[in-house]
Formats: sequence, structure tokens, C-alpha cells
Amino acid sequence: MAVVGAAALEQPPRTQRPGRRSRRRGEALAGLGLAAPALAVFAVFMFTPLVMTAYYSLTRYTGFGDPRFQGVDNFTQIFGDPLFWRSLANTGVFTAVSVPLSVFGGLGLALLLNRALPGRGLLRALFYVPVVISAVSAGIIARWIFNENFGIANRLLSGVGLPEVGWQTSGPAALASVIAVQVWTSLGFAMVVYLAGLQGISGEVYEAAALDGAGRWRVLRSITWPLLGPTTFFILVYMVITSFQVFDIVVIMTGGGPANATTFLVNYAYDTGFQQRRQGYAAALGVVLFVIVMVLTLFQWRVGRRREVA
Repeated sequence: MAVVGAAALEQPPRTQRPGRRSRRRGEALAGLGLAAPALAVFAVFMFTPLVMTAYYSLTRYTGFGDPRFQGVDNFTQIFGDPLFWRSLANTGVFTAVSVPLSVFGGLGLALLLNRALPGRGLLRALFYVPVVISAVSAGIIARWIFNENFGIANRLLSGVGLPEVGWQTSGPAALASVIAVQVWTSLGFAMVVYLAGLQGISGEVYEAAALDGAGRWRVLRSITWPLLGPTTFFILVYMVITSFQVFDIVVIMTGGGPANATTFLVNYAYDTGFQQRRQGYAAALGVVLFVIVMVLTLFQWRVGRRREVA
């Protein structure tokens, strides 16, 4: 025992911390080196325009000459602008209707196409096609479908004995048509993401539920839906952000009309900045839109975290 103790005392102390630290530092530098191109692109095309927008929002600027600093006057004017509140209300209604329809519609399609059906792959591809086509193409197709004079929508309505709808002359009808196109182009995305989530659920869970005598509705409510919580959270955040950024479809289909019934925040900011040449005020509208999206995203993130903890 004494020999072993003496041998242990004679061994030099281990010094592995400097090596580990240098290794971690090297890994961190290597990671930064790999991420440098993406960070550079983000800085040039995202962060820099965001800072410039925040600066121009505090100025009076027409796009020509030098901007003139005027503090928070643009933001004060925004809160007294009735068209801003109208566009905000339109955006809120658009988001509140289109997002749930896309989420639950995508979930329904995923549950249906997750089973062994004939032609399942073809059906998945058909539902996903609207996601990959451009928004301009989708808007052109939708404008032809919802045309009041020769559109398919009115022909189908008249064919079943229902009155035709003024898709371009009625405000609620125009907003409904834009919502329908948004759901049509986003349904496939939710379906694909939900399919990935469903295929990540172990089949043993469903086997155990079947042995306990649980029906389909009970399995969906107590097993499938809770396990798809992270997937639903991702889809909700993504679709809320994209719904507040909708632009191309509105420009092609309605142009914001009739009577500003389909004027959203992004369209209002664009018209203000590039048609009225009030780019300082348009920048302020962009800042407000950014804050609204950030608040909604943080709110959804906190709700999702609370559910995970519970």
C-alpha cells in the first residue's frame, strides 16, 4: 500500500484544462468561419436595411436629397392615421382566418395522406404544387378564377342555383377571395410539415392505445395532437409571419381595393413609400409592422414554452 501511495504521489499532476479550452476555442473559430458567409449575407441584406429603416423612420425623406430628422413625428402621425388602422384591421382579420384554416386543413390532409392509400404520393404532390409556384402566378390564376364576368367561381355558383358574387366590387368578398388563395398556397406546406411530425411518432404508442381500447378521436385528441405540439408551434409562427408579409397576391388580385378593403400593412407601406414618395413615413410603418410581428412571435414562443413545461 505504501509503494502504491508513493507511486501515486510521484505521478505528475494532470493538466488537461488548457488543452480542452484550446480545442473548444478552435472549434468555435471553425464554426464562426463556416458561418461567416451566412452571417455576412445576413448583415448586408437583413441587419443593415433594418438599421437604415429605423433611421429613416425618424426622418422626413422622399428618396431624393438628404433626409431631414424630425424625431417621432412619423409614429405620432401613424397612430392618428385612419388608413393605418384600416390596414391593420384587414391584416388581423386575414391572419385570424387564414392561419387556422391552413393549420387545421394541413393537419387533416396529413392525417389522411399518412395512411396507405392508392396514389398517395401523387396526392401529396398535387397538394404541394401551390406551395412551389410563385405568388405572382398564384395571383394571376386566382384573378381569372374570381373574375366577376367570366370567372369559374361565379359560374359554379350560378350552376348550383346560387347568386353570383362581386369578387372585385364587394369588400368582404374580395377579402374572402384573398384569404382563399392564401390558404390554397399554404395548405401544402402545413401538410408536409405535419407529415414529418406524424412519421416521427412511434407506432408503439398507437399500439398501446389500441390495446387500451382508445378510439380514433381519443387517440387524435390525447396522443397525436399533444405529440405534434412542437410541429404546430413551428407552423403557427411561420404562417403568422408570412400572413403579415402578404403582398404579391393582393397586388395582382385586388390592388388593395375595393375601397381599401384588402389593403394590408405591407401594401400600405409600399404605396406610401414608392407611390406617394413618403419614404420616411413608410419606414415608420415598416418599424411598426416589425414590432407587431416580433410581439406576436414572442407571445407564441412563451405559450409554447409553457406547454412544454406543463
